[in-house]
Amino acid sequence: MRYQVELSRVEALNTAVIRARVAPKEMARVVPAACGEVWSFMRGPGLPTPGRHLTLYLDAEGSIECGAEVSARFTGNERIVCSRTPGGLVATTTHLGPYGLLSEAHSAVRRWCSDHGHRVTGVSWELYGHWKEEWNNDPSKILTDVYYLIQPEG
Repeated sequence: MRYQVELSRVEALNTAVIRARVAPKEMARVVPAACGEVWSFMRGPGLPTPGRHLTLYLDAEGSIECGAEVSARFTGNERIVCSRTPGGLVATTTHLGPYGLLSEAHSAVRRWCSDHGHRVTGVSWELYGHWKEEWNNDPSKILTDVYYLIQPEG
């Protein structure tokens, strides 16, 4: 797939997440389970409405925050906490296709940044499109936005 990478300035998003340290081979199991757990918790009374699911990659050692964007700050529990995605300059692209091929989008963004003289911070995240029933039969239509935080110049 060809990826169109763009620079954009984004605002921080409020999130409801589970923090974890996950081996790469466990991501496909941990991410959906954590997103589902957060979604169920956030549907409780008095809590902000959850939006798109997301995974925030904090470092190269597998530290992640996984859950959903939310409309407002909230008080969590011992497992689900209120956090935020970073705000600032990002390189971003949209991946169209199965989650198993998301690494191609990540590679495309990192390559574009290198080719254009932008240094990434090591923090990246994925915002998963609102699920559509048709994606169950045709994963080539799944939309995922990929973001890499860019180091400020100077």
